[in-house]
Amino acid sequence: MSLSLTADREPTVLSFRPEDQYTTMNCEIDGDMENQVEQEEKMRLINQVLELQHTLEDLSARVDAVKEENLKLKSENQVLGQYIENLMSASSVFQTTDTKSKRK
Repeated sequence: MSLSLTADREPTVLSFRPEDQYTTMNCEIDGDMENQVEQEEKMRLINQVLELQHTLEDLSARVDAVKEENLKLKSENQVLGQYIENLMSASSVFQTTDTKSKRK
């Protein structure tokens, strides 16, 4: 296709070849395909982001649960430590003995 400008600066078609029509149509088809590929890529990325967000939420919930369990176990360990300490102080086996005073 050939274009020229008229005196009033408007483009006019001097000649039109049939193959120009196919080139124009191919450009439109290529543009549509590129647009479709871009849309598919955007959807893929959006789905990937959503999946990563869900994974992050799951991991965050798991971390919170582990923190709670850790605090619970620390508390239980303190109670057990105190219990053992009380048993040891009440038992004569674990009392420090003064061997000099017993020999007299």
